[in-house]
Amino acid sequence: MIFDLYSNEDCLEVNNFYRKLFAEMPDLLFQFVIDSNNHYTFPLVSKSVDEIFELSFKEFTDDIKHIIYERIFEQDREKFFQSLVKARKEIVPWELEFRSVLPKKGLRWFRVSAKTELSPDGKVSFFGHISDITDLKDKEERLRISEERFQFALDASTVGIWDWDMVTNNVFYSSLSLKILELESADIFDDPERWDKIVHPDDLPKYYSDIKEHFDNKIPYYENYHRVMTSSGNYKWILDRGKVIKRDENGKPLRVIGTHTDISLQKEKELELLKTMKLYSDQNSRLLNFSHIVSHNLNTQAGNIKSILDFIDQDGGKGTVGEMLEHLRTVSNDLNETISNLTQIVKTQSNINIAVEPLKLCEYIEKTISTIKGYDKQKKVTIVNNVPQYLTINFNPAYLESVLLNFTTNAIKYAHPDRDPLIVFDFGIEPEGYKSLKITDNGLGIDLKVYGELLFGMYKTFHKHDEARGIGLYITRNQIEAMKGTVSVESEVGVGTSFKIVFNDL
Repeated sequence: MIFDLYSNEDCLEVNNFYRKLFAEMPDLLFQFVIDSNNHYTFPLVSKSVDEIFELSFKEFTDDIKHIIYERIFEQDREKFFQSLVKARKEIVPWELEFRSVLPKKGLRWFRVSAKTELSPDGKVSFFGHISDITDLKDKEERLRISEERFQFALDASTVGIWDWDMVTNNVFYSSLSLKILELESADIFDDPERWDKIVHPDDLPKYYSDIKEHFDNKIPYYENYHRVMTSSGNYKWILDRGKVIKRDENGKPLRVIGTHTDISLQKEKELELLKTMKLYSDQNSRLLNFSHIVSHNLNTQAGNIKSILDFIDQDGGKGTVGEMLEHLRTVSNDLNETISNLTQIVKTQSNINIAVEPLKLCEYIEKTISTIKGYDKQKKVTIVNNVPQYLTINFNPAYLESVLLNFTTNAIKYAHPDRDPLIVFDFGIEPEGYKSLKITDNGLGIDLKVYGELLFGMYKTFHKHDEARGIGLYITRNQIEAMKGTVSVESEVGVGTSFKIVFNDL
């Protein structure tokens, strides 16, 4: 038997030891020899050959080439024999993974590992073992499939992965995370404090608060919406989620894994929706206010007309009819003006399909300057136009003329009595990228603490002037908001006023 390594009776104990040892070895242990005539022999084969290859020792040694050839999976045969020839020729270790088709167990995976020795007579001996690695291969395959599915899920989603080792303070970011941040792999940063530096300052307090709550085990996971600055210098909105997956015995976090998702487009839509809802809410409020004003004004004018007519009836032609008719004419003119103003307001608020064109803002300002040259000849008006000639905005031409004219004439109308009027037009870009126009004057100014909420109201006046009607700013704001823009004001009594129009022109 091949286990009789020692023939001397004194060595029977050693032989018995090795027999028992080999019998307990799950691997197939072998000595494989190829002589110079290319004959194959197995001087040593452990009993596990019947377990691994489902062969008896006799079957294994009777027809080695045929058995090996038949047992090896067809697609692995060429690889098997090429590796064997290479190891024999170069006298290098024989290492190979291959498949075998067994009568009972079917397809199995094996790994052969053997040391190679060359004898003086030209024989090459292989001393090694063969292991059944089918279970390992199955696990590897399941893991590979799982990783492929996971990778596919990541690639198909918009979710980036981050993994923070709080012991080493290193952070791993997946390729999609880097893509969200517009970073190349070479630009990857693994310091969590660097992440904190790119979070928008306004979002940091809530960001720190949310993650601390989870670290303190007060909430099951961390979730926060915040803006981060990309490598291009722009901010993106992300949804950041994370969960501590490992803590020490005191509950201190050791490792956190999470995701972040680019939600910039979603946030833009949300902000636009909120802006639209506010616009509709404001319009509804103005509509309610408008209905009250219409009711009040028309009732007042109708009451005045009725009172005059009643007085004429009672007077009976005693010489006051002419005077009453003059009052009636005044009331009628006021009523016409009221109806005209209300008609213009309704037209602005109800016009859905407003024509919008690219307009050169500078040209419209110059046109306004030409229009108001004769507005008040008693005052020396200085107008400074700092708007670039090339600048265009998308707006309705008639609305733009009306808006510019109203703000400019108001600046002259409510000029400070102790100085000549100065009006300055300045162009700017808002943080969100919108274009803006600021119209600043050195006039009387308005006490915004007292009149701020009433400033753009209908029939609200704040200075004594013969031409003050309190309708201009109301119409102007409606025209700007009809273009989805906004208007704001800064003012100081005795110093002047500044109106800023932000155009919805991205």
